[in-house]
Amino acid sequence: MSLKHRYDFVLLFDVKDGNPNGDPDAGNLPRLDAETGKGLVTDVCLKRKVRNFVAMTHVTDQDVEGSYPALAEGKRNEIYVREKAVLNRQHQRAYAKYQLTPEEKKLPKDMQKAREVIGSMCANFFDIRTFGAVMSTEINCGQVRGPVQMTFARSIDPVVSSEHSITRMAVTNEKDLEKERTMGRKFTVPYGIYRSHGFISAHLARQTGFDDDDLELFLKALEQMFEHDRSAARGEMSTRGLYVFKHDSELGNAPAHALFDRLTVERQGDDVARDFSAYSVCFDGQSVPVGQELDVAPNVKLIRRC
Repeated sequence: MSLKHRYDFVLLFDVKDGNPNGDPDAGNLPRLDAETGKGLVTDVCLKRKVRNFVAMTHVTDQDVEGSYPALAEGKRNEIYVREKAVLNRQHQRAYAKYQLTPEEKKLPKDMQKAREVIGSMCANFFDIRTFGAVMSTEINCGQVRGPVQMTFARSIDPVVSSEHSITRMAVTNEKDLEKERTMGRKFTVPYGIYRSHGFISAHLARQTGFDDDDLELFLKALEQMFEHDRSAARGEMSTRGLYVFKHDSELGNAPAHALFDRLTVERQGDDVARDFSAYSVCFDGQSVPVGQELDVAPNVKLIRRC
């Protein structure tokens, strides 16, 4: 069923002794706001984790070329932007479905056929249906503006980037046996809690086919994506809260910023923060009850997901 409500949400997650999002232009240092010292995690990084979760939970097989031929949901939840994906090959499938021959870098001139090609991409790929995509390659499948948009995540307090020396005892070649151990560097954030804002448009959802089932899958991915993305580099990362504002209409009943401003993450005490217990989450100064919906504005509810 298509969405009948606008949604806005706040995602809280933390990192302990890990690098949540390294900057390749800065030697993979954790991303920082240079003026405030607060940590940053890009929206692209968060979307990547959502894509990985959806692929992990819905892909049942993978062929040798890296495409996903068999899916639990009848090819509705394929992932378009994934490692080693050949985008033109995915576009060709949409043309083949309607027995069309693509012109180089052009959509079909017939508007109905162009809509069918774009619609096929939305129907097959969860991330196109959710986040949108620019698909104007040599085999042109147009552009889609997704209903779900997310901001950079920013840490509540300034974070410290710690640098660690690491060594490797093994060597690559026999000629290197007499050399000293190989040295390396590793960067971590001792602790930081990050906040990202998101927006879900019912109007754009209707255009891409993003429905209630997709919304539930997306929110589930936000809740669980860190549980299946463990690595030594990222340390301990966890979703600490997902607060969803559900409007009673497609256009919405209150400005998103006015709702976000009422949800605060507050530091408790003066000790150095090293875990989530150092913070509290409040709405208008009151703790958000677990498992309950709150009427926070006329025709707007706050749903605490985790």
